[in-house]
Amino acid sequence: MNSLKYSLMIIGSIGLIFLGACANNQPAANTENNPNTSSANTQSSAAPVAKTEGQHGKSHGGQVVEIGAYHLEFVPEKEANTTHMDFYLQKGDNHEAIPDAKVTAQVQLPDGTQKTVPFTYDAKDKHYTGLLKETATGQYQVKINADIKDKKVDGRFNFNR
Repeated sequence: MNSLKYSLMIIGSIGLIFLGACANNQPAANTENNPNTSSANTQSSAAPVAKTEGQHGKSHGGQVVEIGAYHLEFVPEKEANTTHMDFYLQKGDNHEAIPDAKVTAQVQLPDGTQKTVPFTYDAKDKHYTGLLKETATGQYQVKINADIKDKKVDGRFNFNR
């Protein structure tokens, strides 16, 4: 009887070892500086890397995503009748601004409808800005597309209004 118990324990232990070996041991990346979630993707092979405030340059208090050599930061500011969206697109370890990209946002409103918001570059403050005129209460999903000299870099963010 004891040998049967030991055999079952050994088989069970071996099974757990195999399950552990097959499990994905990669930790999930936290790619944000605030409670809202965000993710990123790019058409290059670079994977997003989580950054926290204080690493490699000044944070502007928004959601941060690092994709390869690119630093993306999204800062929505709710105003009375609009949401002012700031987008910092930077490159390299010193986070120098990229002024010549074409930047647009695809925004999914709380009711599920989609809006396209063009961004313009503010040379004085070295970031891109866009205005969203919708004021519905709820969660907004934002996909920002940046075309940098034919290289596509995309970041996914969200905010609540």
